[in-house]
Amino acid sequence: MTRVAAVDCGTNSIRLLVADLDPESGTLRSLDRRMEIVRLGQGVDRTGRLAPEALERTFAACRRYAEVVAGHGVADGRLRFVATSASRDAENREDFVRGVKDILGVEPEVITGDEEAGLSFTGATRELPGLPGLAPPYLVLDIGGGSTEFVLGTDGVEAARSVDIGCVRLTERHLLEGGRLADPPSGEQIGAITADIEAAVDLAARQVPLERAGTLVGLAGSVTTVAGIALGLDRYDSQAIHHARIGLDQVREVTERLLAARHEERAAIPVMHPGRVDVIGAGALVLLTVMRRTGAREVLVSEHDILDGIAWSAAPAPS
Repeated sequence: MTRVAAVDCGTNSIRLLVADLDPESGTLRSLDRRMEIVRLGQGVDRTGRLAPEALERTFAACRRYAEVVAGHGVADGRLRFVATSASRDAENREDFVRGVKDILGVEPEVITGDEEAGLSFTGATRELPGLPGLAPPYLVLDIGGGSTEFVLGTDGVEAARSVDIGCVRLTERHLLEGGRLADPPSGEQIGAITADIEAAVDLAARQVPLERAGTLVGLAGSVTTVAGIALGLDRYDSQAIHHARIGLDQVREVTERLLAARHEERAAIPVMHPGRVDVIGAGALVLLTVMRRTGAREVLVSEHDILDGIAWSAAPAPS
């Protein structure tokens, strides 16, 4: 077994996984998995820069994660830190890179959309061949804060495209009025978000043959939160959510409920993370729109995603 640590730093959240991996058998045993909402991408779509307060929130989380990694005895060279959409877009990303290296001792890899797609696919699909009733190829849909990845494949990635729609980016672009959140959004605002999503799906479809998908696999917090609501959970339960199959009608019902609700109503939903309260409506709308466009009757929800893919990439190759 090889002990590794993986950090996924996105637009909205930063996540840590410490795991023991057996590359020979393909098994991953999670030792510590955690997430913090840091909103690194706060204002990036508007300013092109990472805000000082967003950087400090992210660095504070990194300090806590450094203690966890050290406590589990992860060896040098077995920690990989991957940064995605927000830091990829920012003019001052070197401030971010330098701060992370000072805290964790590794330089964050600001990966491309294609690299992000490949890691997401690995993490999401490694277990799928053993599940009944799933038809390949798999279309992996990873809805992040700043971008969404479409990845199609069976044993590996056959086609992929990253597009600049995500729950944070769409919320900031269409639902902020004078610095305040439209709560709830108007029909016109929902229409504007939907138009952005439709245009992004058109872009993705130029490279990814969406109509070939046999199974839609949904990743990340927007999808898992929608699943938890659809399942009627009284608390967030990753075991109940992982590999749940949520139908199109359920996704539509949850999305309409979220878009019609006010902040306090969304915050009162038992599975809702406080950091997702204001951006979940846009994230749910991405999922619903993609399901409609692809004709998917259901989405297979995965708790294993890019974070697991990063962990696998930190392990030595099988001999």
